[in-house]
Amino acid sequence: MAKLIFWDVDTQYDFMYSDGKLYVTDAELVLPNLARLTRHARKAGIAQVASIDYHALTDAELSQSPDFNDTFPPHCLASEPGHEKVDATRAVNPLYVDSSPDPATLDRVRAHRGEVVIRKQRFDVFTNPNTEAVLTALAPTDVAVYGVAQDVCDRFAIEGLLARGYRVHVVRDAMKPIRPEKGEQLLADWFARGAEVVSTEEVLANRLRLAR
Repeated sequence: MAKLIFWDVDTQYDFMYSDGKLYVTDAELVLPNLARLTRHARKAGIAQVASIDYHALTDAELSQSPDFNDTFPPHCLASEPGHEKVDATRAVNPLYVDSSPDPATLDRVRAHRGEVVIRKQRFDVFTNPNTEAVLTALAPTDVAVYGVAQDVCDRFAIEGLLARGYRVHVVRDAMKPIRPEKGEQLLADWFARGAEVVSTEEVLANRLRLAR
């Protein structure tokens, strides 16, 4: 039987607002859809997993001379409010999953009755060694993915989930890319790899084509 979870990528102040440290252009335009998805998940009892950047200045991803490919300016520092999730997706009763290997993650997630927030220091959520245990504990067949940035952290999450055999539903109007020209190409690429590309309205109307 299909089991759907929602996967919220990095909807943090520094990315979502124009005065944030690494603003994704027009990200605030998707805030209403992010809020609707969050409310829908809670009302429907759909488990929510979020990733967040949780940086220290020593992290390899950060640079004072960034190339905006492998490195970016300092952002989402753990010691600063810019790493906090925006109100539209702010977690209720969050279970934080840090990047230090933790054999108890599986049991912690299974016992938790709130939302799960995976902290990471790299673009790819799967660089947190406990991410696999989160997925094992929740045991989804299907994952609806949204957030920012579409062409960086969303891409790693979506492609990582596809590579692991999950049915991925990409919520196209609840994400924004850093490079607008990349957005449509990525949607086409993900569709070709088996993802379903959907709108927020389709998600809210329960019109996803779930795994069988």
